[in-house]
Amino acid sequence: MGRSLAMYHGIPGRHRRMVRFYRQFLGPGDLALDVGAHVGSRVRAWRRIGARVIAVEPQPDCVRVLRLFFGRDRGVTILPGAVGAESGRARIGVSTRTPTVSSMSPDWIRTVSADSGFSWVRWDHEVEVDVVTLDDLVAAHGTPAFCKIDVEGFEAEALAGLHTPVRALSFEYLPPAHDAALAALDLVADLGSYTYNYSPVETLRFASDRWLTADELVRLLERYRPLGRSGDVYARLSAPAS
Repeated sequence: MGRSLAMYHGIPGRHRRMVRFYRQFLGPGDLALDVGAHVGSRVRAWRRIGARVIAVEPQPDCVRVLRLFFGRDRGVTILPGAVGAESGRARIGVSTRTPTVSSMSPDWIRTVSADSGFSWVRWDHEVEVDVVTLDDLVAAHGTPAFCKIDVEGFEAEALAGLHTPVRALSFEYLPPAHDAALAALDLVADLGSYTYNYSPVETLRFASDRWLTADELVRLLERYRPLGRSGDVYARLSAPAS
């Protein structure tokens, strides 16, 4: 947890870059949804912009950090739990040493465990958590201007519970789990008319100088896939859904 705090809050200049980057999606008074809030780096940046934030996080240690940082901020709602295709209860596999890769997807854990970059990671215990859908969150809080989904292989399940187009969203891309990202992309495309871009590995810069079609994005990801570097796919609504 200390390493996560140092990585996401302690690197000089990262917070300012994040604020500048997300201003293209959010403004004062907008609603932002952070699914997989971890230790709150996005929450911090979005509050600097003036957005209201719903932070959803299943890991108890991360929830404690979020409450420490934002528990008195009326512009932040912290929801312990996870987002999935259906509401209920589920178990998350937690990696104590590397909490950023804790996941609710056993298939994703098996897939990335076979990759050399994850050979040293151990998911050493499980925690049972409450699960809500994105539709539940929209009904309770309103449609967000931006929704970030970073849930280690559970992105498609989270998106399966959303049936309202949002103005913009992002989800994590991990090369060893390429097919899972394509499944998430299909779900986004079904929501409405979106264009796409890709930001590698917390660079907060887009890989393409223009917004892409879904097919163009897939070709871009195929170029990044051999490098083994993760990143985030961004989707921006270009026209009202039919």
